[in-house]
Amino acid sequence: MATKAAHKRLTREYQAIQKEPTPYIVAHPCDSNILEWHYILTGPPDTPYHNGQYWGTLMFPPDYPFKPPAIRMHTPSGRFQPSSRLCLTISDFHPRSFNPAWSVSTILTGLLSFMTSNEITTGSISASNEERKMLAARSRWWNSTGGGSHDSARVAQKGNIKAGDGGKKFRAEWAEEDAENWKWIRENNVDVATGVKPVAAGSSCGPQLGAGISGSSNQAQAVVDAVVQQREAGRGWMSSHKLLIFGGAVFVYVLIARLLGDGL
Repeated sequence: MATKAAHKRLTREYQAIQKEPTPYIVAHPCDSNILEWHYILTGPPDTPYHNGQYWGTLMFPPDYPFKPPAIRMHTPSGRFQPSSRLCLTISDFHPRSFNPAWSVSTILTGLLSFMTSNEITTGSISASNEERKMLAARSRWWNSTGGGSHDSARVAQKGNIKAGDGGKKFRAEWAEEDAENWKWIRENNVDVATGVKPVAAGSSCGPQLGAGISGSSNQAQAVVDAVVQQREAGRGWMSSHKLLIFGGAVFVYVLIARLLGDGL
């Protein structure tokens, strides 16, 4: 339970966020627990996270602001391990370095800044820009379906949201955003079980929503198989016509020799 000082401080900070929103960041406390905050970071332009919808939680200690919150990002991003505590100077990994003057906006701005950098820490992961772009394209689907687990959902526990909750926790905290996500899923004909957008007939061969390494590998293997078949077919014809090829070579050799002899 939050102390009176923490409750007062967090209430004031929520009012400040509503009055002066921070670009690419929205956040609010849970109705049942002011120490549990939910945020959404929107991927900024000129980053591989552009237009991605990244949902996470801040779990504040009862004596905030004298100790920092635990920070998690639940949406797969290619930057952080989903639902893992992040080791940052603004998180509970470093309580001694936390400045009580820092606000929720300061914390989330720092998180966004770290996300778009290349620094490595506990809870961060390495991924290519293409993988991060693919995850950004699937982020709305993941948030609202729990990674496609909406048909067999499990109840999410305190601050530790996994794919198996079927999007229930996201829907409870972000009802309007969830409705917009489902509208986007339907309009784009996205498979709710996989997050994949069907490839239209006659469309370009560029990467599709949800297309991953496995699809590329299958296509590459098909090309290799075709080349091998053609090569083997060529080898098979040569093998079955050895005598004809040998006779033709001898004939050409004799003909050239005679022509050269006549010329002399």
